[in-house]
Amino acid sequence: MKRFSLTALLIAAGIGITGCSGAFWGGAGSGTVATGAGYELRARQQMQKLDADLASGKIDQREYDIRKDQIKKGSLAY
Repeated sequence: MKRFSLTALLIAAGIGITGCSGAFWGGAGSGTVATGAGYELRARQQMQKLDADLASGKIDQREYDIRKDQIKKGSLAY
């Protein structure tokens, strides 16, 4: 989560430095932020399901590690 917060802060600072207008934040900027948040929410849900599957015995540790690495590759937060 710290990595995601740092990334979001750096992106926001970079955009702020470039002087984007208010119209940008009302359109493309907010859409981009919402899309990124959607991906991170989905990654969080997948990790919770993966943890539950491991705890219930549906998957073994090897399968857990493989799937966890796949989720990490597609996420900034994990």
